[in-house]
Amino acid sequence: MRIRFRTYFLKQALRNIRENLTVHALGLGTMTSSLLIFGIFMLLFANVAGWIHGWGNSLSFSVYLNDPISDYKRDKVDLFLRQLPGEKTVLYISKEDAMADLKKTLGGSDAGLLDRLSGNPLPASYEVSFARAKEHDLDPEAITAALVKLIGVADVQCSEEWLNNVKVIIGVVKLISFVVGGLLCLCVVFIMTNTIKLTIFYRKAEIEILKLVGATDWFIKVPFLLEGIIQGFLAGALTLLMLGGGYLFFATKEIQFFGMNSLDLVFLSFGHMALIVSISVALGVIGSLMAIGRLFKV
Repeated sequence: MRIRFRTYFLKQALRNIRENLTVHALGLGTMTSSLLIFGIFMLLFANVAGWIHGWGNSLSFSVYLNDPISDYKRDKVDLFLRQLPGEKTVLYISKEDAMADLKKTLGGSDAGLLDRLSGNPLPASYEVSFARAKEHDLDPEAITAALVKLIGVADVQCSEEWLNNVKVIIGVVKLISFVVGGLLCLCVVFIMTNTIKLTIFYRKAEIEILKLVGATDWFIKVPFLLEGIIQGFLAGALTLLMLGGGYLFFATKEIQFFGMNSLDLVFLSFGHMALIVSISVALGVIGSLMAIGRLFKV
């Protein structure tokens, strides 16, 4: 008997969707669009969190030299950098190499503008990278202070400072995304509520007949709840498909983030994908409950 009831409820829900296909299609499209925005935020933060975690395990310095600088002073800076503790990579970039890299980055007609300069304004520099800075307990502030005091050093930039600034920006964006996500959820609930309401009004005469022959309120409500579940599940599945398509497209591209190249994109974990579908289904159920709660006596 229970199996027959379940089959009846599912058939009724699918029938309601089929007979109000245009309304449900519009609702599904709007739900998917709203969830897609939420999913993009989630995918972005999943990747940024991974990038920041990777950068947090490393440490790098950009040491800019005075222009001009004697070979003796440059050798002093070079010796100091190579004597720093820990496994590291020390790369010297001459003025000419810096200009060549800038032209390559700009490319096309923008690079031609640099040829009009009377001289090369870029300084020579050292790039120092520590792969496992935390293992050696390196103090970025102490190293920066020591480098600034060296004769021949014009400026020092540390990745630690840059990373802290990025974390602050990400925190602000995350707060904004929570607010936007909350508004989008309200929008989805409103859409689902009105979609189910239209279906109920369409079947108003049939519902009255069912009540006259003794059908309980919940017997009539269940198909509408199933509509919300089905629509929520479809919206979540479509959102994941669209996110997957976007991921496959951008995964083949070279991604730049704050001037850093060759960043690897990762897709959402199974837990995050399940969360999107669960939220979508939950919002569909909430919208359905709100719609039927106003039109039936519980």
